[in-house]
Amino acid sequence: MSSPKTARGPTVTIIPDGDNRERQVCLDCGFINYENPKVVVGSVVVWEDRILLCRRAIDPRLGFWTLPAGYMELNESATQAAAREAWEEAQAAITIDGLLAVYSIPRISQVQLIYRAHLTSPVFAAGPESLEVALFDWDEIPWDALAFPSVKWALDHYREAAASGDLAARANPAD
Repeated sequence: MSSPKTARGPTVTIIPDGDNRERQVCLDCGFINYENPKVVVGSVVVWEDRILLCRRAIDPRLGFWTLPAGYMELNESATQAAAREAWEEAQAAITIDGLLAVYSIPRISQVQLIYRAHLTSPVFAAGPESLEVALFDWDEIPWDALAFPSVKWALDHYREAAASGDLAARANPAD
């Protein structure tokens, strides 16, 4: 496998010919370093109507509750990444049921793909990025201790989809 092309000399921030925004460009070879949004994948994972949440052992938002989610790696599909993140954070084997939502968060340059999923068994444990993991009934979810707004969005969208039977993918809430 060949390594990706990188700049060989000093770079400057300029608008390359044919582009409309500033990029880092190598003055020696003309290589343009395109910086693009990061893709985050995760799942609303359920077991018998309870939702799996992970209490973060890392920053940002150390100690707050989140869905099993994280950055997609090179050479994996989005569903493979979601299953890997569930395993890494919650030692949970899951089955992906379908796409729940696509959230676009420009202020942090992220696109989040959140899936509907279920545990293949009720066996799980905290992985290295989690202080603890637990299954929550809807009224037990620690709403005031959720790590990120998109966690609440995904939980609300999951409940809405389950109640209505409309499994179409959701997007950022209007507010």
